[in-house]
Amino acid sequence: MTTREARGITAAQAEEESVARYLQHNPDFFEHHQPLLARLRLPHARGGTTISLIERQVEVLREHQAAVEQKLAEFVKVARSNDAVAEKIHRFTRRLLRAASRTATVEQIEASLREDFDAFNSVLVLVEPVGDLPAQRFVKVVPSDDANLKSFESLFTNGKPRCGQARDSQRDFLFGSDAQDIGSVALIPLGEKGSIGLLALGSADRDRFHPGMSTEFLARVGDLITDALARS
Repeated sequence: MTTREARGITAAQAEEESVARYLQHNPDFFEHHQPLLARLRLPHARGGTTISLIERQVEVLREHQAAVEQKLAEFVKVARSNDAVAEKIHRFTRRLLRAASRTATVEQIEASLREDFDAFNSVLVLVEPVGDLPAQRFVKVVPSDDANLKSFESLFTNGKPRCGQARDSQRDFLFGSDAQDIGSVALIPLGEKGSIGLLALGSADRDRFHPGMSTEFLARVGDLITDALARS
């Protein structure tokens, strides 16, 4: 038994490797043996028939082109999506800059989330003291020692947005009578370790806010809200 056979490499496989190496080192081989090139037949990629080497090369090039075009289409889709998000954040920023009071700031936050981001289930939780704010469904004002805030301690400590499922007690606190309709949530801490509060976005779609999604956009929204509330 030869060394190659001991390694599980048959004579046929060794010969194939030798031929492959030879062709790699002699790319002009078929230039000198064109009749052989014309006689070579290969199985069709989809089976059933045989085709010439040239036809197979054309098929490979077409498949490669299709893969490249698909990848390019994916890049274009992502770029357009990023452009759309950038435009929404731009509009959101302008709304906040135009707000002349804390009440106006909160109203613009709610309007932008609803009109620009289609976030119809959103709640802004603010920790006292926050100044005079009219009662509204969008805002919950709670004291700093409110027991409900305890369940968000890990969110505040981490200081980064979190997406996915929320505990029943959290959903009840945030969304009240609509809690049972919420399938997924995005939680955005506001201020240093949640000193200002948090923004909660809810969706009936369980996959709308999932743990694997990017939170960079949500973090930027949180920063803008934090700065706008701090100056108003």
